[in-house]
Amino acid sequence: MVRCLALILLLALAAVAAPPARAQSAGIVAVVNGDVITTFDIESRRRLFAAAAGLPMSPEVLARITPQVRRLLVDERLRLQEVQRRRILVSDAEVAAAIRRIEQQNGMSAGGLRASLARQGIDIRALYGQLRASIGWTKLVRAELGTQAQVDPELVQERIRAIEAATGQPEYLVGEIFIAVDDPAQEDEAARTAADLIEQLRRGAPFPAVAAQFSQAQSADQGGDLGWVRRGQLEPEVEAVITQMPVGAVSIPIRTAGGFSIVTLRGRREVGRDMATLLDLRQAFFPFDTRLDPQRPTPQQIRQLEAARRVSEGARGCEAFERAVRAAGTAQLNVPGEIRLETQNPEMQRVLGGLAPGRVSDPLPTPDGIVLLVVCGRRTENLAAPNPEAIAEAILRERVDLLSRQMMRDLRRRADIDFRA
Repeated sequence: MVRCLALILLLALAAVAAPPARAQSAGIVAVVNGDVITTFDIESRRRLFAAAAGLPMSPEVLARITPQVRRLLVDERLRLQEVQRRRILVSDAEVAAAIRRIEQQNGMSAGGLRASLARQGIDIRALYGQLRASIGWTKLVRAELGTQAQVDPELVQERIRAIEAATGQPEYLVGEIFIAVDDPAQEDEAARTAADLIEQLRRGAPFPAVAAQFSQAQSADQGGDLGWVRRGQLEPEVEAVITQMPVGAVSIPIRTAGGFSIVTLRGRREVGRDMATLLDLRQAFFPFDTRLDPQRPTPQQIRQLEAARRVSEGARGCEAFERAVRAAGTAQLNVPGEIRLETQNPEMQRVLGGLAPGRVSDPLPTPDGIVLLVVCGRRTENLAAPNPEAIAEAILRERVDLLSRQMMRDLRRRADIDFRA
């Protein structure tokens, strides 16, 4: 089963906590305002990124991503130091809520994330620390916004009028990776970093995982997602490239006023026109112990198929489906929430399009297990229609991103950073 983006990003962002004895013996890579980054920190992070991005953990791959990982860890240390200096508090309840959201997005029971990370050799305490730093930085930036954190309703209405006036014009679903250049002396290093990231993307690394790990824009928290943008909303250099790109393409590094941008075009539509069928979905997966040979199914695979059939034939409605899956004991329940029917592959569109709400699908065999689907709700919506709440949130994200870049630029300029061999 494909892991949800939330879990992929966390695996990309989490760092393995070093056992004390090993941390003491690790070499020093950099000293950031007196705080040490060790070779063990670098090794842990680059292996985690390779695993999350699906890259082989060969010496060549790990060596290639080392400069980006070092830069990433320096920036993270600067953010954490500023959060601590400003005495921004992150409660245990906030961290626990973030953990629970991830578990729910991945259909895990309480404590499931801890077990999942443990199987991959990741200490959950390191994840707690990363979440505290991420939550703390976001709280700090929003606090610094002051009154700018409140979006004037008239500004929202102005945006709505602009969208209505642009109805029928093209708009673009964009992802970005941003590498800052705060000083002309950093130009060559930033250009090399951008080129290395392009190489990783060409070798198959997922754009959201690379953005979450290495982008220095606030959009990294969303895997680089900028959402839908129109002409005039991007920097001119980026807009000139985006408007000519085919969907799915990734740009070369684009030099802008603040640094280098790498962008991907995820979709194209007309402003104000995007009718969609949205399904509230539940999914159950009955895993096989070994890969399925349709001609010679194993006893375990036959038992899983029978268990899936019992759920399919006996459950009516979403609540009954969830209870039956949990009672089966051998299945994983996933709650992906609303999905868009039109974005699914043709076979999945056929299956989901023919399911009445509350009716469970027939068992769907895959090489790795049996899938059951149930549609809990179905609605049609114009996704391109102006939404005041979404527009206000987009305006706030723009302000947060701009301020976050400014604050990071100031932190880097004031920092005492000593790189070691």
